[in-house]
Amino acid sequence: MRIEQTAVFPEIIQVWPVRHDDDRGFFSETWNSAALEVAGHDWRFVQDNHVRNGPRGTLRGLHLQIAPNAQGKLIRCLNGAILDVAVDVRRGSPTFGRHVAVELSAQEWNQLWVPPGFAHGYCTLTDGAEVIYKVTAPYDPTAERGLAFDDPALGIDWPVDRQSALLSDKDREQPALAEFGGV
Repeated sequence: MRIEQTAVFPEIIQVWPVRHDDDRGFFSETWNSAALEVAGHDWRFVQDNHVRNGPRGTLRGLHLQIAPNAQGKLIRCLNGAILDVAVDVRRGSPTFGRHVAVELSAQEWNQLWVPPGFAHGYCTLTDGAEVIYKVTAPYDPTAERGLAFDDPALGIDWPVDRQSALLSDKDREQPALAEFGGV
């Protein structure tokens, strides 16, 4: 398993599980707590989520949960490709409001760890992209928060604009970072 820190946030990492390919297909150990603990990562997951998206340009986010059910997420793309984004919303953080964007794909077989304190979202780069992510706290609608994906203050270079993005009603109404204020 290869593990690399992202350039902007050392606490956000990419993980590449080893794939063993042969004539039958492949085998991959996509999660191994002991191997990650050796590398200094002790995540305890309580739930797996699986999302199948429709057309390219489907945008989900930016979402997070606040304490006591703040979530860390380990995200991977099983089919197709997505642009995965994490925004630092930790009040008082020197990187508050900054983001990292990573392409996750079935071909690259990479995963992204997004710790609590970051808003998370993604945009599909292919039709039918499927995403699985593990979370460290259960879904709690009372702890759910969000940010406007296209807030100019964030400076995210999404592959779609508001008019062409396929968004939920909830995501169309999310506040800007200045209104949100942080966690």
